[in-house]
Amino acid sequence: MKIDFSQVYEGWRNNLVPPAKLKKAIKEVAKERISICKECPLISTKHKTFRLDVHCTDCGCTLSAKTKCLSCSCPLNKWLAVVEENIAEELKQL
Repeated sequence: MKIDFSQVYEGWRNNLVPPAKLKKAIKEVAKERISICKECPLISTKHKTFRLDVHCTDCGCTLSAKTKCLSCSCPLNKWLAVVEENIAEELKQL
């Protein structure tokens, strides 16, 4: 599995200190995504795991951050990125 550290950074930044102009969009996207994740059989809440955070047992990502990454998509294609590649590059500059 290849880790895209720019997406990891984007997810955690949007989780902890979201850019003001994207705050509403991030909140709406994350709400929709987490509702999808809650129904997935691979969410950690449906498994015994040593981790305390709610995460995906397929990709290992912490869902509070992954669902807020606008350029990220679910590795199982349950939800897709909401920004195009060129916009994702701009987001990295924020």
